[in-house]
Amino acid sequence: TASSATPSRCCFFVQKKKRFCKMVAGKGRKYCGEHATMEEDGGGSRRIVCPLDPKHTVSEDKLQKHLKKCNSREKAKPVSLSELSRTELETLVDKLKTAFKGLQCDLEDSVQSHPALHDELHNPKNGDSAHKHLKQQSSILGHMEELGLLGRGRCFVEFGAGRGKLSHWIHEALKTCEHLKTCEDLQLLLVERCSTRFKVDGKHQDAGVQFERLQVDIQHLDLSKVPLLCEKKLPLVGVGKHLCGAATDLALRCLLETAGQSEEEEPPHKRLRPSEPRSGGGLGSAPTGCGPGPVLGLTVALCCHHRCDWRHYVGQQFFLQRGLGAREFSAFCRMSSWATCGLRPTNQRGDGEEHEPAEETDAVNGFLSASEREQLGRLCKQLIDHGRCHFLQMKGFSSKLTRYISSDITLENVLLTAVPLTPHSS
Repeated sequence: TASSATPSRCCFFVQKKKRFCKMVAGKGRKYCGEHATMEEDGGGSRRIVCPLDPKHTVSEDKLQKHLKKCNSREKAKPVSLSELSRTELETLVDKLKTAFKGLQCDLEDSVQSHPALHDELHNPKNGDSAHKHLKQQSSILGHMEELGLLGRGRCFVEFGAGRGKLSHWIHEALKTCEHLKTCEDLQLLLVERCSTRFKVDGKHQDAGVQFERLQVDIQHLDLSKVPLLCEKKLPLVGVGKHLCGAATDLALRCLLETAGQSEEEEPPHKRLRPSEPRSGGGLGSAPTGCGPGPVLGLTVALCCHHRCDWRHYVGQQFFLQRGLGAREFSAFCRMSSWATCGLRPTNQRGDGEEHEPAEETDAVNGFLSASEREQLGRLCKQLIDHGRCHFLQMKGFSSKLTRYISSDITLENVLLTAVPLTPHSS
């Protein structure tokens, strides 16, 4: 009988599986959308078979909206360099070089350091891999210090946090004796879509800081609905170390486009994973009309441009202004891997992080040397990053690309930084 089904779950009994449907029923409804026809009132709009996939149905009056987001819709196929002729590849190279006219090609080398990591950098117990990561974290904190972003009285949002090491060192840099007994002016929000082992943020149990972890995909995160950010409305600083591909673009949108989504467009709620238990509901339970504080700036170490996605890319306008579109973007993303892989058969980036090998083509090998490929790969990465800088400028920020660490530490050694053109009054 329907009464024995799980509360809030669909009451339709699936005879084949000998259990109730596991989908959630709408508010005030006994059945999910798929079984809405079982409702006494017919479930509202008539259900019809989805024209893209007959295995599920959709409300007839919402068909057009459903077709735009149906998982069975045809998705844009990434450009495969192996399918291009030499002439097509030469045309792409010409377009790439033309797009760079008027742009800064040479990036500044600026390796910084921060005293908070001094002892750990000189700890003989750390192996080569740990030492390389510490050098990167030290330089990132040094750049934050130089930009005036490293200080109390703000909330640091670490995108793609992983174990949370960057947030850990931010906390260490700002931890002082007089602040150990107060958490009024420092918050750290760690965002990671995957479940992570050996998290370092869970070790921070002192009362001098608020650590909180969200297990959510960045594209589903609306900062205006995170209670922690709305409690004190502290100014925000976005950070990330090797924020892979499209995750960088999603983080920029998340940080700078914080308006709440409409009720119809809101994605399913994700799990909230706080480092310490607290009261007050999960993601999406912030008071209506509430929002986070202003964005003070960001520092993001970039990575894996070959994993970028035109749908999420923030620099679409920048590309279109140069006569480039989704097809060229996809090709440049594939070519960007030449900068870090070249003709090497295995991963030799030097930082121990995953990276796909460069795509080989006979056409490429016929007219480009290994050094030329690496140079073109760097240009592709820079062009994609210049589009991100353009987006930040349109949002009222002064942005910069810097080589923050030497290439022998990691080949992914570019840092994107930004601060408001007009500083926020504190």
